[in-house]
Amino acid sequence: MSLVPPPPNHQDNEMPPPLLQNPMHTLLKPLLLPLLFIFPITSLTSSTTTPPPLSTTLSQWQSARATYYAASDPRNTVGVACGYGDLVKAGYGWGTVGLSESMFERGQICGACFELKCVDDLRWCIPGTAIIVSVTNFCAPNYGFTSDGGGKCNPPNKHFVLPIEAFEKIAIWKAANIPVLYRRFKCRREGGIRFTISGSGIFLSVLISNVAGAGDVTAVKIKGSRTGWLDMGRKWGQNWHVNANLQNQALSFEVTSSDRMTVISYNVAPKDWRFGQAFEGKQFETQMY
Repeated sequence: MSLVPPPPNHQDNEMPPPLLQNPMHTLLKPLLLPLLFIFPITSLTSSTTTPPPLSTTLSQWQSARATYYAASDPRNTVGVACGYGDLVKAGYGWGTVGLSESMFERGQICGACFELKCVDDLRWCIPGTAIIVSVTNFCAPNYGFTSDGGGKCNPPNKHFVLPIEAFEKIAIWKAANIPVLYRRFKCRREGGIRFTISGSGIFLSVLISNVAGAGDVTAVKIKGSRTGWLDMGRKWGQNWHVNANLQNQALSFEVTSSDRMTVISYNVAPKDWRFGQAFEGKQFETQMY
């Protein structure tokens, strides 16, 4: 079984994500970095749009199962299905997770945080422990097996695939496949929201990463210094695109998360920005639980 991105809804000028062909036990390969602390959003500007609310409430625990993959080469750390690339440079480290199809929401969930704890297995669970992980990848279904057999990520299973370093925080590695309780958790990130610009000509694509609060983005607008606000469409994961000639203009962004909160970053990129560059904007406010 491998973690690969689901097929996106292709539109004109869209470029689908690359497939991650490595086995489940070697993909992502995160480095041993401290787990990100998680905090809730406080007062923010209300969004004028009405995206769907968080798919799981912060206080409601739900049942799922979890497995792990081994990081055979810690230098090769990638978040393919969400588009984050090097997870260490993107700020996610090894506190990451791939989700089964029934949870992945075709990539809209990318960037969200979950709290997980091992339950109902006295032999393998480590009592009194929990981890916080960010969604960075997708666990593809394997229809060669039944969902109650080898198809761990087949619908309707709710399944988490963790780096072994995260898995060993809550369970003994020999368990391999453990029952867990999970809930959505607000994310805290270091620094501001990151905007990585790619594309060519009038086709502009922006990767939105390092998002605090809800973590997952449901709407993005972009504004050039000589334009009004333009709606961006989701390509895949947290890659957003627009067809507009915005070169030689300073760029501003409006980002809305799944809890309907919005943050606006004015003039994030200067008028001499270039494709391939990344810029940092304002961040959703957070505080300790």
